[in-house]
Amino acid sequence: MKKEIIFDGFAIHNKKSLFEEINRAIMSDEDWEIGESLDAINDILYGGVGKIKGNEPIRLIWKNFEANKELFGKEFTADFYREKLKHPEVFDTVSIQATLDELENGNGQTYMDILLEIIAEHPNIELVKA
Repeated sequence: MKKEIIFDGFAIHNKKSLFEEINRAIMSDEDWEIGESLDAINDILYGGVGKIKGNEPIRLIWKNFEANKELFGKEFTADFYREKLKHPEVFDTVSIQATLDELENGNGQTYMDILLEIIAEHPNIELVKA
């Protein structure tokens, strides 16, 4: 039987609460938490920290998924990239602008699309959209 991990999407209202929920659901056994980074989500899904032990089979149940999908849609994603554009000393603004243009032209990935792609890269994790 697969270990179940539940993301309570009803507790997710913005990016900060998304990462709070991920930390609650996966990292509660650790004395540290991940920061607000998509790379960090990818890293912990490989296992070895928190509730995921190595490459064990996981059933990830994401409650209120459709509302969260809408929340992290095109508008959120555009704002996410626009915020990065304000910090050219930290971010590659040329590639971020290209990514933003692609999104605004209807061809780019939303933040949720990226999250789903990250989860899909881990074949031991079955995502259940509840």
